[in-house]
Amino acid sequence: MAEATEPAVKNHKSHRKDKPWDTDDIDHWKVDPFTQADNKGGAFTEESSFATLFPKYREKYLREVWSAVTKALETHGIACTLDLVNGSMSVRTTRKTFDPYIILKARDMIKLLARGVAINQAVKILDDNMACDIIKIGSLVRNKERFVKRRQRIIGPDGSTLKAIELLTQCYVLVQGSTVSVMGPFKSLKEVRRIVLDCMKNVHPIYRIKELMIRRELAKDPKLANESWDRFLPQFRKRHLKTSEKTAKKNERLQSKAEARTAAGLAADVEEAKNEMKKEKAKKVYTPFPPAQQPRKVDLQLESGEYFLKAHEKEARETQWRKQKQLETTAKRKQERAEPFVAPAEKAELPVEERLKRKRSTVDSGFDKDKEATERSGSEKRTKKKRKDRQEGD
Repeated sequence: MAEATEPAVKNHKSHRKDKPWDTDDIDHWKVDPFTQADNKGGAFTEESSFATLFPKYREKYLREVWSAVTKALETHGIACTLDLVNGSMSVRTTRKTFDPYIILKARDMIKLLARGVAINQAVKILDDNMACDIIKIGSLVRNKERFVKRRQRIIGPDGSTLKAIELLTQCYVLVQGSTVSVMGPFKSLKEVRRIVLDCMKNVHPIYRIKELMIRRELAKDPKLANESWDRFLPQFRKRHLKTSEKTAKKNERLQSKAEARTAAGLAADVEEAKNEMKKEKAKKVYTPFPPAQQPRKVDLQLESGEYFLKAHEKEARETQWRKQKQLETTAKRKQERAEPFVAPAEKAELPVEERLKRKRSTVDSGFDKDKEATERSGSEKRTKKKRKDRQEGD
């Protein structure tokens, strides 16, 4: 009988060969500069062009620096045009263009110039290691005052928050109008976009900045390269909870409290605690009639006479009310600041005659007490002597 043949094991690495030129010291993520010798195909067959509009207030600056823009793009074979009539800038490839991707870099450059970036900074986008991202934040918040407040939160007091973001991400960040222009490495652009969008969703940038600082320190430790960093990163909880979430938290606290008391042998008290926690509000007396209708805003204005005021009169009234409230607040704060400097209440000293009179009365009372004590001790001595004489006579 023939011996059973063993199943053949597939070798997926049979066609793989050693690569002696591929060593560990080679950086595969490095982007080598694209030179004219790398373009084997020669000139492009089609012309590519991009155009962008710019606001009116940027016209004066662009006219001053347009010669520098032209000079920077000519080195890469890109032609540019400034149209002051239509308020637009355009870039296009020429016969001298050798880099197929440089037209997209030129498009990003004129976009940044339109968004308020200076020419010295915008020219850096032509480098291969530099990328840009224009984040639109105008439509994220409807309320204008809230939008301005949250946008200012990105900048911070005296630009401190913006400077911290730039230092941690190695990016250039410019907040202008309803957009945020960012220039830097690709990975950092992602972090800045996350910070900006979270800030417009009412998450303060300081939380993300703190997380970035921790990640920066953890990256220095080679032992943590293959471990999860979740245990080191801060977990920030939301302060505003829904009603259902509040109820769930309350039930969790009640359950943990009941378990702790049960473990301590206080079973009777557990029931009392549950009853206290489950007590509902006193039920209102049922009435078949609906509640009285609340007055509208217009009704209140009609009662106070504000409805008949003109626009400038309403504005003057509002200004006067605001100034009055400001004066009250100022006076209150001034009083609070002055409290530490208020002298404590001092006791009024008695005149000299009154003090001498009290001193004499104190001395006299002390003399009387000494006299009474002396007489008492003398009477006691006489009593003891009489008792002693009686005992000797007996």
